[in-house]
Amino acid sequence: MGKLKSYQEQIQEIVEKGINAAEEQQKKLASKPFDYAEKLESEAREYSVKSLRTRYNGYSDSLFEQLRSLNSRFGNFAADLVAKLEKEAQDAVSETADEVTSVAQSAKAAATDKKPAARKTTARKSTAAKKTTASA
Repeated sequence: MGKLKSYQEQIQEIVEKGINAAEEQQKKLASKPFDYAEKLESEAREYSVKSLRTRYNGYSDSLFEQLRSLNSRFGNFAADLVAKLEKEAQDAVSETADEVTSVAQSAKAAATDKKPAARKTTARKSTAAKKTTASA
């Protein structure tokens, strides 16, 4: 069950890397129009483009932080699920071990009860066989 936890962590890392890569690419692509707009815009209007860029980057950062938060929540959920599965597996193994022990003890008790009877029967048969052999 430790493997499930490992897989869950690996998946989270992969998702995190994907989010980071997407964020980086999105920022690169999004910056190009702003760069061109800044170059074309006169100095009087430059402030508004920078303001727009700042707002856009703020919204973008917020979006990716929400994605990271969602990934973290998913990771916590998966960790809880893995812990429950591990506990259920341990409980099942424990119950099975108890049942096996109980059956083994019952079989041992039954075998112990039958052994003396089996020995007596065998002894009588061999005595009867000797009498038959002697009389023949």
